[in-house]
Amino acid sequence: METHLKNSILWGVVGMLSFLVLLQGYHLLAGEFVGFGTMVGVAVLVCILTAVSAHLLWPKLSARNERP
Repeated sequence: METHLKNSILWGVVGMLSFLVLLQGYHLLAGEFVGFGTMVGVAVLVCILTAVSAHLLWPKLSARNERP
């Protein structure tokens, strides 16, 4: 697997897990349950959007970091 693709997928997983942690904090503080289907659906959507964003922004950010 290409390194760039692997990095993008891992960033998607990090985004999804971050969303789930924030959602669990909401459950603990507000005491309201959103629903399992909604949680999974939005978590997968966050994962996909984060991975696509990381994949599209990687060339621009890496070029910016390489300049002196």
